[in-house]
Amino acid sequence: MKEDEKFRRQEETALARIEEMDDPDRLETLIENARGMGSERVAVAAFRKRVAVLSGEDHETPVAFDFWRSIHTLEAALTEERGKTTRLARTRLKLTRSGVIETLSDLANTAKPSEGFDLLIARDMGDLTAEAVILRHPQDFDEATRTAAAERLATAGVSLDTVRACDPGY
Repeated sequence: MKEDEKFRRQEETALARIEEMDDPDRLETLIENARGMGSERVAVAAFRKRVAVLSGEDHETPVAFDFWRSIHTLEAALTEERGKTTRLARTRLKLTRSGVIETLSDLANTAKPSEGFDLLIARDMGDLTAEAVILRHPQDFDEATRTAAAERLATAGVSLDTVRACDPGY
């Protein structure tokens, strides 16, 4: 029982440290170490913080920051899954051509969820999907887009209250 208590205290200490960290390389090391020690809770918290750090602070709008956080999360998850650096080249190209709002709208209004949506749902990161970004910034999207995003998330079993309450970190 003492080992469990010691492990729990170590996790709490690591979680508190993560809040103060801003070096993506150190966060990556922490993710690897946490997984090696069997603490998925710390690994996930460090992963989310690393993505927020990589997303930067120089975005014109809160919705842009929130979307870039989603992009970086998905790229990091794909990189981890595939074992090689993966960038969302087509999505980034669409962003350059059409901007954040249209790219998000198009993702939500497609008949079938994207591979990225499915991957984030499988990793219990529904709050980081493009659809979640739309619901956190409803003033930026038309009703049809908001409805499509909400329906896709609900169908995937994601709590809409949790998505709306998520702090995007900007």
